[in-house]
Amino acid sequence: MSEPKIARIDQSKLRESVYEELRDAFTRGVFAPGESVSLRTLADQLGTSMTPVREAVRRLVAEGALVDTPSRTLEVPPFDADRMRELKSARLALEAILLDEAIDHMDDAAIDALAAIISRPRPEGELPDLTQNYEFHFTLYRQSRSRVILPLVEALWLQYGAFLNLVVQEKAASEIPEHIHHEEIIAALRAKDRAAAQKALALDIERSFKLLLPET
Repeated sequence: MSEPKIARIDQSKLRESVYEELRDAFTRGVFAPGESVSLRTLADQLGTSMTPVREAVRRLVAEGALVDTPSRTLEVPPFDADRMRELKSARLALEAILLDEAIDHMDDAAIDALAAIISRPRPEGELPDLTQNYEFHFTLYRQSRSRVILPLVEALWLQYGAFLNLVVQEKAASEIPEHIHHEEIIAALRAKDRAAAQKALALDIERSFKLLLPET
């Protein structure tokens, strides 16, 4: 039997912990487009009763991470090219704003923290680490100190997470160094080159979309 996809949670903060753990799992691409999701399985993996899982799932349905089908089966939204194009446009626009704001607050320690995230070794033969990718971007974006745009970007990543699951399965995903654009962002931040940082971020965002939508 395979290991759970998601971690067991702290019983003392049950409802919010369940939601946060599930939200994190969807954001990181743990679940694939079209995958059916069982409340019972989620509850077993989290080590909780059904009630907090049911409440968390209702929130995730409202946020677009899950679909409650007519047959009452919970499902990750299926692959949809038009939806992906919208997500791409939104990510390019909003994440550029966050980066621009973050640059104004970055110091050497913050840049070093980004470098440390992508320097963690990945075992030979394993797929790209989606957790590492998420940590890099949101460690950077939190430097923006945004209270409005950051939550919007988090919501976009929640919807995009399932597509990331497909991206890492693509053979072409391993043909370009995993952190090439992350390294370019770091180099641009150290050089205080705003334009280069923005260009590297755009290339990083576009890279994953091109793997699933070659015409973009």
